[in-house]
Amino acid sequence: MLCFRLLANDRADPLRTALRIATELGSNFLAPYLVYEALEGQYGDTDALIASALPPLLWSCYELAKTRRLDAVSVMVVTSILLTVAATAFGGPPKLIQVRGALVSGTMGMLFLASLAMEKPLIFHLARAASARNTAQGAAQFEAMWQRPGVRRTFRMMSAVWGAGLIIQTAALCGLAWIWPISRYLLLGPFIGYGIFGLLLLWSVWYGAKHKALAVINIRRWP
Repeated sequence: MLCFRLLANDRADPLRTALRIATELGSNFLAPYLVYEALEGQYGDTDALIASALPPLLWSCYELAKTRRLDAVSVMVVTSILLTVAATAFGGPPKLIQVRGALVSGTMGMLFLASLAMEKPLIFHLARAASARNTAQGAAQFEAMWQRPGVRRTFRMMSAVWGAGLIIQTAALCGLAWIWPISRYLLLGPFIGYGIFGLLLLWSVWYGAKHKALAVINIRRWP
């Protein structure tokens, strides 16, 4: 999530931006694979797989502690990582651990779709909570925005697309986790998962801006 923030911030120092992006990519993409490869021979597939889930979690905790700011994307990413770590900690056969971890995003996708039955969908509540955390008038601004013509339809469309997208992501990752060797999945799976997440994020920014609801994922104001 830091990558999208920094790339959207035209005031960021290029060298510092490159270093921070490299650190995030290493923590989320490369570190799980390296941890697994380093521990698998001595501790076995299951323990090595559990340990490989720690680098992304530690990086996300560090990032939130440093920025001390919360947004809708941070909530979704960190919640997903925490649930994945919890699912992994239950143990079991390695393939089951991987599939169980991949199912987390699908569960979130189903929650997005189920929230369409509510007066205000889940993505609205996430964005409202983040806005209230980041600005004193954030919650009031979101409630006022909800009354504007077309805003309700915009939030519902975004919740529907996120729900469908996360379920597609889950289906792809579960299939690959089952047929690929563990090391290949750990190396390539994050590119697929974060790639789909990134497409959903970019679509949300475009769609929100087009329909005057950019505050849902306002990358221009991220630190």
